[in-house]
Amino acid sequence: MSNHTIPIVREQDFILIRSHIQELCAETGMNLINQTKLITAASELVRNILNYAKSGKVMMEIVSINARQGIKLTFTDEGPGIENLQAAMQDGYSTSSGMGLGLPGAKRLVSEFAIQSAPGKGTIVTLIHWKDGH
Repeated sequence: MSNHTIPIVREQDFILIRSHIQELCAETGMNLINQTKLITAASELVRNILNYAKSGKVMMEIVSINARQGIKLTFTDEGPGIENLQAAMQDGYSTSSGMGLGLPGAKRLVSEFAIQSAPGKGTIVTLIHWKDGH
């Protein structure tokens, strides 16, 4: 399976995203625990895109570095961006009525996490989860 980009415009899009993540996990031989972590992190980011940006997309790909294999997900939106990125990465921070677990929770679930955002510029979140979970 090559790179896939899937638009995110409604909650039902997560069903397709989840299915593609499961296919990539099967292709890499990722165990169920690591697959569940990646799907949970992706779910949080899809929810954030729908709540704050209204739409976006995710690009999914298998990555290999030094004989390690993993799955890379890049979530992109052109929403309002994040005013205070440092605060947004703190547990309990939320600009909505949510519990504020989205971004820091997603970060804890995956091997690598990077975020770029600025007010008025949208947000890009990149996750990599290695087959071995580290």
